[in-house]
Amino acid sequence: MTLYSMKMRASRNENGKPVHVSGAEKILAQKEIHDNASALIERALCHSKGSADFINLKIEEIRPGELSYVEALPFTTRDVKTAEEGRAVILELLDKLGIKNGREILSRFSETYDMRGAMLLNADTLERMEPDTERGIRATYMDAEHSPERSVCNDKNHFQEAIVLASKVISAPHIIAEICMSDDPDYVTGYVAAEAIGYVRITKLKEKGCPDGGRIFLFRGSSEDAKETIKYLEKQKVLVKNAPLSPCSQKVSDPWEAIRKDISQRKAANLYRNTRVIDTAQTAHVRSDGKHLLLLASNSYLGLSDEPRVKEAAIEAVREYGVGSGGSRLTTGTLPLHEKLERDLAAFKGTEAAILFNTGYMANVGILSALGKSGAVIFSDELNHASIIDGCRLGHARTVVYKHNDMKDLEEKLKAASAPFGVIVSDAVFSMDGDVANLPEIIGLSKKYNLLSMVDEAHATGVIGETGHGIVEYYGNNTHPDILMGTMSKSLASEGGFVCGDNLLIDYLRNTARSFIFSTSLGPAALAAADEALHIIEDEPERVAQLQRNTKVFIKALAENGITTESSSAIVPIIIGDEGAALKAAQALYDDGIFLTAIRYPTVAKGTARLRAAIMATHTEAELTAAAQKIAKAVKQ
Repeated sequence: MTLYSMKMRASRNENGKPVHVSGAEKILAQKEIHDNASALIERALCHSKGSADFINLKIEEIRPGELSYVEALPFTTRDVKTAEEGRAVILELLDKLGIKNGREILSRFSETYDMRGAMLLNADTLERMEPDTERGIRATYMDAEHSPERSVCNDKNHFQEAIVLASKVISAPHIIAEICMSDDPDYVTGYVAAEAIGYVRITKLKEKGCPDGGRIFLFRGSSEDAKETIKYLEKQKVLVKNAPLSPCSQKVSDPWEAIRKDISQRKAANLYRNTRVIDTAQTAHVRSDGKHLLLLASNSYLGLSDEPRVKEAAIEAVREYGVGSGGSRLTTGTLPLHEKLERDLAAFKGTEAAILFNTGYMANVGILSALGKSGAVIFSDELNHASIIDGCRLGHARTVVYKHNDMKDLEEKLKAASAPFGVIVSDAVFSMDGDVANLPEIIGLSKKYNLLSMVDEAHATGVIGETGHGIVEYYGNNTHPDILMGTMSKSLASEGGFVCGDNLLIDYLRNTARSFIFSTSLGPAALAAADEALHIIEDEPERVAQLQRNTKVFIKALAENGITTESSSAIVPIIIGDEGAALKAAQALYDDGIFLTAIRYPTVAKGTARLRAAIMATHTEAELTAAAQKIAKAVKQ
C-alpha cells in the first residue's frame, strides 16, 4: 500500500512577523488524505492561539525503503499541582539521567518560545547546535502506526502526538533526552523523555492561558554527529508502533476505580446529580417527598400535560391501537396517527412535510449525522443544545463553532471555511439563557454562502410568536429556515421529536437518518396526545398570551427584589455563578415550597451555575410575585 506524508504548518502575521499557530504530521494511505487535510486546515483556522492567515499543507509520496518503525516509549505520569513543582520534576529527572547542569538547561528554555522548531543543545557544554538558531530543528515525517480505518478528528490529541514525536526524537542518533512544554494556551502539560526513563508526562508546567512553550533536544557528540542527528530528525520517515491514545491507556487492577474517582470528584465539585421524584402530574403545583410545591422548573409551558382533552385523546388511541407501535416506521410501526400528526405539524409550521422521531435528541442526532457527509461543514452556535453537539460529532462533517448569536463571527468563519456544502444550526430559543436566535441574519448568511439553515424549536413551539407558532412567527413570518426541528415533550405535553421542511428534506431523512430508521416508533398514546395539544394551541392562542404575560410579571417581580435578568421566552435564568451556592439556593427554595432546579457544568460553563426558572401559563401572577420574593431571599443568603 502506498503511503503519503502530510505536513501542516500554520502561522499568522503579527507586526510584520510570522507567529506560529499550529503544526501537525501525518503518514496516511491515499484514501485518508482528503478528510485529514480538511481536519488539519480546520484546526489551523479555529485554534486557541487564534486563526492562521498562512497555512502550508505539504503532501509527499513515501517511496519503498524510506520508512522505518520505532516502538513507542513507555510512559508514566507525574501529577503536580503547580508549574514550580513541574519544573522541579524536570530537574529531578535530568539528574537521574546524569545531566548535572539542569538549572542552566532550564534557564535556556525561554529562548525556545519564539522558535518554530526545537533547540538542539549540547547537554555538557550548553552549546547550541542548530544551523539556524531562529528557526531551530524541526522533527518531521512521523505518525502513529494505525489502521487506515481510524476516525478523523480535527481536535488535537496532544498526548499521542507528543508520544510519537518523543519516540522519534529519542530514537535519533546522539540524542540523550528531550524536554517539552506545549505552546497551546489551553494545554499546560509537558514531558521529559529519554531511553532510560521513557516518556514522563508532567501534568503542569505553566498556567492555563499562557502561550509560552517550546522544546529542547539534549545532544551529546561532535559537530559532525550533530549533522547526522539533524538529518534523522528532519528527513527520516518514521511510524511509531503501539502509541497509546491517552494517558488512561495503562491497565489498572480495578476497572471500577476510575468510575468511583469520577463520582467522588463530582461530589467534591458540587457537580454530582441525582433524581427527585414528582408524585403528581406536572401542573403548576406538584407533590414531591410528601411536600406540596410550586413547580417552576417544568417544560410543560402551557400546562397541557394534565389537560383532560389531551389525556382523553391518549386513552382513546390506546383503546383503538393498543399500547405499542410494534416496530420501526419502515417495517410495521407506522400508524394512521403517525401520518396525521406529521401532516398537522407541517401545517402548523407552514412547511410541505414533517417526520417524527422518538425524542428531540434523536431528531437532532438523526438530522445532523445524515447531513454531515464527508466534506460538509456544520456551523454551530457555541451555546447549542447537547443533542446538536452530539449530532455534529456523529457525522463525517467538520464542525465550526461560532460565538453565541454573533453574526459577525459566523460570517468570518463562513468566509474562512469556504464550505462546498454545509448547515448553519442554532437553537431557536437557547435552553439555558432564554434568548432567541437571530434567525433573519442566519438565513441571510445561509443564502449568501449557499448553505442550509436549521433551527431547534424545542423551547420555541407554543412559547414565542404571537400565537405560539415559534421563531418564524416571532420574526413576522418573513423568514423560513430550511430545517425546523422541535419536540412534543414540552408545550405539546407528550413525547417525541419532529422535523419540518420541504418534501425533499423529509424524504432524505426518511432514507438516511439512522435514529429514525432503526428505532421502534412512538406509541399511539404519545401521538394522539401531541396532536390534540397541537390543536388546542391553534384553537386557544390565549394560553400562549397568558404564558408571555406571566414571564413579564415574573421578571418584573425579580427586578423589584434586586435580581436583574431578562428573557425573550418562558425560560428565565437567575445566574448565581458558584455551583455550591446554586445547589444551596435550590435546596432552600425546595424547603420553602418551590421546586426550582440548579443548573451546573457541563450543562452550562463552569462558574455560571444558575437557577433556571420555567414559567407556565397556568401559574398565577400572585404565585409568581411571591416566588420572586422567595428566590431573592434564597439567592442572597
